[in-house]
Amino acid sequence: MGDPKRLRKKYDNPPHPWQKDRIQEEVELVKKYGLKNKRELWKAQTMLRKFRGQARLLVARERAGDVQAEKEREQLLNRLARLSILPEDANLDDVLGLDVERILDRRLQSVVFNRGLANTVKQARQFIVHGHTSVSGRKVTIPGYLVRKLEEDEIDYNPTSAISNDLHPVRPKAKIGGGGIAIQPAEAEPAAEPAAEPVKNEDTS
Repeated sequence: MGDPKRLRKKYDNPPHPWQKDRIQEEVELVKKYGLKNKRELWKAQTMLRKFRGQARLLVARERAGDVQAEKEREQLLNRLARLSILPEDANLDDVLGLDVERILDRRLQSVVFNRGLANTVKQARQFIVHGHTSVSGRKVTIPGYLVRKLEEDEIDYNPTSAISNDLHPVRPKAKIGGGGIAIQPAEAEPAAEPAAEPVKNEDTS
């Protein structure tokens, strides 16, 4: 079992730490998804490698006629479908074609922002860490929590949080219309008025 007080590492470091292209790509993904640091990105990449590695192994076992491989294939595809990473009719080739952004899109932080519950992706992280959001009626304070497909419509503000009040100033601005509450778009800048024509002085002499 190991020492329960000693936490195991949940990600793998890049094999080549000084590759310029990889570093630039990591910086862009950290900024796009509002990650705290690169370790959160490396966790998603490690998870993706495990999914793809399992898929490659299953392809080889199925070609060899392994009966158990078919059952494990269904389990893998069902798990990815429950997390909404892949559609329900996906196959192992789709698993091999996944990229890390499909994992990052399913993080609670990304889903909260995409559902319009926060103005920015970093504000979505702040709401989650401070306990202002809930999933299926329970408070979740882990931004990296992978949202299941059935839970996506159950994400909302925590009822015990002050932000659950529609009039709270930090919530995204909304307006009430005939169809309910909608996010208020940014107001367009008024068109500039045409300049007045100069007045010509008439010679009255």
